Amino acid sequence: MGRQVADSLNYADLYLPYNVTPKEIFHILKQNTTYKHDPVGVELLQSMPSLMDDNYWGHSGWGDCDCFTITGIACCTVRGYKTKYVVVGNSKTAPSHVYFQVHDGKKWVDFDLVAPYYGVTKPYKYQNSFPIIEKQLY
Repeated sequence: MGRQVADSLNYADLYLPYNVTPKEIFHILKQNTTYKHDPVGVELLQSMPSLMDDNYWGHSGWGDCDCFTITGIACCTVRGYKTKYVVVGNSKTAPSHVYFQVHDGKKWVDFDLVAPYYGVTKPYKYQNSFPIIEKQLY
């Protein structure tokens, strides 16, 4: 996913207005994405340019949680916000969802484009978060 985030940074910078908060980024992306399961037997990890312009499904913004996480992290990163991946599931050995958290300048906030609202995500039994090392993105 780190490679797809890195490949998305320039696109994200052009896509977003400047001086936006993470909550505003969430709403911009939420209005332009639609959840779509991966094809059977395939794990799609779409960069933001792929998600928005050259989509596997032929529809801009169609993707799943990992595609949305890649896009959201790229957008928050180019606007100067720290992020970290969050991998969750109800089995310790088989995660079933990924989203990220963004530091809004005061606290870490859930940023899950699959969820209906900013700061909200579905509860899971197991959760692990992983920091993003920004130098790996550039």
